[in-house]
Amino acid sequence: MGEFELIEHIKHLAVSPEGVLGIGDDCAVLPQNGDLETLVSTDMLMEGVHFLLDDIRPYQLGWKSIAVNISDIAAMGGTPCGSFLSMALPPSFTSEKIEAFLEGYIHLSRRLGCPLLGGDTVSSIGPLCINVTVTGTCKKGISRKRSSALPGDGIYVSGTLGDSAAGLKCILDRCKHSSASPAAQAPDSGQVCPDDYSYLISRHYQPVPRVELGVRLASDPSVHAMMDISDGLASDLPHIIEASHAGASIDCSLIPMSLQFKRFCEQRGLDPLELSLCGGEDYELLFTAGDQFSPAGLPVTRIGTITDARVLEWEGQNRIFEGYRHF
Repeated sequence: MGEFELIEHIKHLAVSPEGVLGIGDDCAVLPQNGDLETLVSTDMLMEGVHFLLDDIRPYQLGWKSIAVNISDIAAMGGTPCGSFLSMALPPSFTSEKIEAFLEGYIHLSRRLGCPLLGGDTVSSIGPLCINVTVTGTCKKGISRKRSSALPGDGIYVSGTLGDSAAGLKCILDRCKHSSASPAAQAPDSGQVCPDDYSYLISRHYQPVPRVELGVRLASDPSVHAMMDISDGLASDLPHIIEASHAGASIDCSLIPMSLQFKRFCEQRGLDPLELSLCGGEDYELLFTAGDQFSPAGLPVTRIGTITDARVLEWEGQNRIFEGYRHF
């Protein structure tokens, strides 16, 4: 049983109460009295799977731990309210490292108005494990779901794609060559620009959730389906089209990529399209919108169209792209 099959199996076993949106979107949506809804999201980071403890500063790890969860709130168009942090701590994660971790976690929490309200700590004889739950709010009926895409909708993404995946390649390269500094230049410095290297690593370790943009998009009735990009566009877009019983056509020439990313791929002989579509951990927003939507002034790019064909087409490509799967 694969990851998505397991999630579907659990979803069928755990039927949500009437009026509650449960498993299947970036957040659960719980009704409140009045005109608000509560959003809840939880996520886990495991050492050796989601991060390399020897190569990430504890401050960066704290930042990323809360960022990836707040991104889910943003993907539903909500405003974060608070978080709960639980950690299974091995002896190697010393008091000094815990302090630095909390500094990064609380820095971004304060910046985005999402205070740490509780959690749990236990000892671990294995890897470091971090679990975060974030709550948020939005006006009733405003939250954007994966199942709301309509044929004819434009498909949009925020920011640029692939930077985080390229940053991870920089990190793995540095580990391979035993370079210690988080902003260190790659060993083959004649091929890699140090500024590009640092930029891409920062995009991987310290993503900034698109909270303000998510709220702005959710307030626009022409915006229909929305989610964040965590496992790569090639993996996440199918969630929208499957939930919406629709299809999609993507113009691969329109995928937004940063100059730093393009230079990195050219210098390393990498396929920028493959990496930008499949790399994951962009934490940008993916959404669909009708003809009335105006992207003017927003950091978004239209990359395709929702269709009624029930298939995902990559225009101009005779290959299949697949994003990250946990198992």
